[in-house]
Amino acid sequence: MNPRPIDYNSKPILIFWETTKACDLACKHCRASALLEGLPDEMSTEESLRFVEQIKEFGPPYPVLILTGGDIMKKRGLEEILRRARELGIPASMSPSATPLLNQDAFEMMKRYGVKSLSLSLDGASSDTHDWLRGYVGTFDKTVDLARKVISEGFTLQINTTVFKRNVHELPQLLKILIDTKVKTWEVFSLIKTGRGIDREDLDPGAYEDVFNYLEFASRYGISIRTVEAPFFRRILLERERTAYEGGELYKKLVEDTVNLLGRPGDRPKGHTSQTRDGKGIIFVAHNGDVNPSGFLPIKLGNVKEQSILKIYRTNDTLIRLRDSRNFKGRCGACEYSDICGGSRSRAYSYFGDMFEEDPRCVYVPESMKALNSAK
Repeated sequence: MNPRPIDYNSKPILIFWETTKACDLACKHCRASALLEGLPDEMSTEESLRFVEQIKEFGPPYPVLILTGGDIMKKRGLEEILRRARELGIPASMSPSATPLLNQDAFEMMKRYGVKSLSLSLDGASSDTHDWLRGYVGTFDKTVDLARKVISEGFTLQINTTVFKRNVHELPQLLKILIDTKVKTWEVFSLIKTGRGIDREDLDPGAYEDVFNYLEFASRYGISIRTVEAPFFRRILLERERTAYEGGELYKKLVEDTVNLLGRPGDRPKGHTSQTRDGKGIIFVAHNGDVNPSGFLPIKLGNVKEQSILKIYRTNDTLIRLRDSRNFKGRCGACEYSDICGGSRSRAYSYFGDMFEEDPRCVYVPESMKALNSAK
């Protein structure tokens, strides 16, 4: 029997909570523009607990609460927050920074309150690349060691990677590190111009098409791959079921390097095809309680200190419009993949100041537009 489809108008499946902006790293692409200490308007422990209790209103199965930052290990009242989530039956996942605060005591606390999955960021296959991005020497080695430690402690580990010009040719080597480390999930982010976004490192549309077709190929090595702010990966997965991808020089080089490192892959890809996007199935809560469609789309929809997350998610007019792809403009509005993809609303906003515009980093021309151009 097929499971009942999820009604993304009723509830999200993931709630990303930027618990604090405090972090000891200084990552060049940081969405949060993290600081050494939390800001004065950060939600107090009491306010944080009330927010966690609001999630119960969605009813079971509850959305997964993903605690991010900054560095969540610097969040005041973290243990109380995890305890309350456990008491309410709300599943929690954590995305800590690779700092000395992520230690054995932290692992034991997570286990005590039922945290089963963690994510770490690894943005290159070498210390030169990763440490350059993270702002501190030694972070690459620390992260790889922590990845092994997290898995040995019994947690499910996801590795997050932002792809950009400086690291794109390291993707095959990075894939090998993840496979050798027995990482099960690789989440690949495309660059969005927010926070400390390193705009000059962004890929052009053709390079993105090569990279995300490469990720379909990479997933054939048995690692589950999903993307952030690149929903056109789902279009690519569907296309590859029907036709092969010839690709550009970047794609061919990435495939060649991967085969040299790992041999030929299997036949079945493990790309992730969930139909979520900014504000549809996911929602973001900032350190001060402000609610945004996602962490990369800084449009305030309300604040959980004043209104429940359920009411904001279900009744906010902007969110309702974002969840209907018929409201999108340009190629995204005309595209036959608009519902399963819909383009990055965050990137549309960062380029055009309009979250309903087309995604400028997608190369695809919808069939309806091809037919219209042919008729002219």
